[in-house]
Amino acid sequence: MIPFDFEYCKPATVGEALKTFRDLQAAGKRVCYYGGGTEFISLARLGSVTTAAVIDLKGIPECLTLSENDQHVLIGAAASLTQIAEYRAYPLLSDHCRRIADHTSRNRITIGGNLAGVIEYREAVLPLLVSDAQVVVARGEGMETVSIHDIFKGTLLIGAGEFIIQLLVPRSEANLPYVSLKKTRHSKVDYPLVSIAASKKDGRIRLAVSGVCRYPFRYPPLEDEVNAANRSPLERAERAAARLPEPAVNDAFGSRDYRLFLLRHAIADTIRQLEGA
Repeated sequence: MIPFDFEYCKPATVGEALKTFRDLQAAGKRVCYYGGGTEFISLARLGSVTTAAVIDLKGIPECLTLSENDQHVLIGAAASLTQIAEYRAYPLLSDHCRRIADHTSRNRITIGGNLAGVIEYREAVLPLLVSDAQVVVARGEGMETVSIHDIFKGTLLIGAGEFIIQLLVPRSEANLPYVSLKKTRHSKVDYPLVSIAASKKDGRIRLAVSGVCRYPFRYPPLEDEVNAANRSPLERAERAAARLPEPAVNDAFGSRDYRLFLLRHAIADTIRQLEGA
């Protein structure tokens, strides 16, 4: 049970959602956007978060879409991980979402919530980084489209009152050869010690990682080592694991050395799969 009262709003359009946020904030109320509500409900029950008003984005059709056009696969930010896992227009994202949490949780977790949440792993972003996706953001009086690399740098860089509407994956990226790997301490639904999403385009492997550092990343120096074709897969993996953007995490879930061990073997396996060894 959530131990506080709050005002609930469910706008039907992007413009209405933005206006509702501004009006509530002008009234001196603390406001948050709501997608699947998994994190909000859990943290509110623990007393870790409070709010005076909630704006539910699931009444906005653009936030719920799963569709395609000539240029993009369109993924609404309020689509659940289960819906995305079953929607096979971008198989790498579908398979990667299927590895996040358990089935019951995936029914509620939205992809927008996964990207914007406080849990540091944010695994759903990895296929988006690999595919150079674009993000449609509600800001100001309307919408703006930006690169995933500009709005996500370990965490979602989004201003007060803004929210993700859609994610746009180029059609040219949607059906490339890919690998989705996840290494955990115990069960397959644990938080990752290593999570990798990778694809191969024009002879080059693109690769993004979560679980190893404090935030998910796609890091060009690491990718360069992965694509050093004059070396064996294991040599490339060892050199890539030494080119992290920051030191590997060392915590109760897994030691730094163990994470690096798993990362080296996961990268080597990824190379072998994508190069057909």
